Amino acid sequence: MSTSFFTKDELLSLGLKASGDNVLISRKTSIYNIGVIEIGDNVRIDDFCVLSGGGGINLGSFIHISCFSALYGGAGIVIDDFCTLSARVTVFSESDDFSGTSMTNPMIPAHLKPKYHKGPVAIKRHVIIGSNSTILPGVTLEEGTAIGAHSLVTKNCEEWSIYFGNPAKKVKRRSKELLKLEKQLLNEIKSKGEC
Repeated sequence: MSTSFFTKDELLSLGLKASGDNVLISRKTSIYNIGVIEIGDNVRIDDFCVLSGGGGINLGSFIHISCFSALYGGAGIVIDDFCTLSARVTVFSESDDFSGTSMTNPMIPAHLKPKYHKGPVAIKRHVIIGSNSTILPGVTLEEGTAIGAHSLVTKNCEEWSIYFGNPAKKVKRRSKELLKLEKQLLNEIKSKGEC
């Protein structure tokens, strides 16, 4: 073993629903319900991440998920191309009710958890989420959203905007200059015959 990432053959044997080219997943990643997880091209998942498939996790291409991040896909998570999750980001597509009117934890039958909250999470193209941030169920981060470190995202976020805080609030617009760089990258790949 010359690398801490699974080899291509090892990835094929894991049982992912789909896996593209140049996928780097750390051997120290914990993956549950792997048969509902789809991964595009040029994706890197670092050490000590958790992917819990549940209702499905679909990762596009050119994605980086940094160490100690977790995706809980009970109601489904979709992360589109060119996204970054910094260290210790947690994405929940389902959550217990904390009010005391519902029992909690996955070992309790559903009928005793009447206020259990579920909703798919959509993370659109070019989203970046800062370290130690949390995304709650049912949230959509529109294209180009940037989430500052240590933020709690409880509501949908507007495209090409920067959010920060607990709960996260819009602080300003985000530049679209990187779209020119995306075009350059794709042209370079095309000229090399890689796509």
